[in-house]
Amino acid sequence: MVMDPKKVIICRCEDVTLEEVREAIKNGYTSWDEIKRLLRVGMGPCGGKTCKMLVLRELAAFHKKPIEKLPIRPTAVRPPLRSTPFRAFLKEEEL
Repeated sequence: MVMDPKKVIICRCEDVTLEEVREAIKNGYTSWDEIKRLLRVGMGPCGGKTCKMLVLRELAAFHKKPIEKLPIRPTAVRPPLRSTPFRAFLKEEEL
């Protein structure tokens, strides 16, 4: 069964499709960091736990190398701790 790249979701948090990832690679974005900055993959609540390996698999296929041989820099993980209401930033007299 052939999957339609337009319908295959790579990053559920940011709603990025396989077609978008492949198009980015075709347009010269050939590293995890470049694709992350362009498409926001890995920047959602899961922090890339789902999409990172899927994007790396596409990059490995493009570069014709195993994932382990790709030049991957460690990325800073900045998970959201919790949401903060705007009133928390106001001075007491402004409330």
